[in-house]
Amino acid sequence: MPSEAGHRLYVKGRHLSYQRGKRTTNPGTSLLKIEGVDDSKAANFYLGKKVAFVYRAQKEIQGSKIRVIWGKITRPHGNTGVVRAQFRNNLPPKSFGASVRVMLYPSSI
Repeated sequence: MPSEAGHRLYVKGRHLSYQRGKRTTNPGTSLLKIEGVDDSKAANFYLGKKVAFVYRAQKEIQGSKIRVIWGKITRPHGNTGVVRAQFRNNLPPKSFGASVRVMLYPSSI
């Protein structure tokens, strides 16, 4: 029987911040650090992949307190493997440092 770890269709990542300048923030674009990605060449594999920010809310809707904000990786950011992502609704600032799931679909290989 396969182990639980063998069924994961996503890679873990962290929400670092919004894209920003010296004084202004751009909440429409979030910066994500993907586990095991340390340069922009490796980050290119994830372009176009779906991202899910999964969180728990207070109020139950349709029998579940778990909610998801979906997004998409748009381009690399710098040379250290950080990527930019845009979400359907902007991620809340409370999610800085929180975990996101980078899905391995849609596949380009």
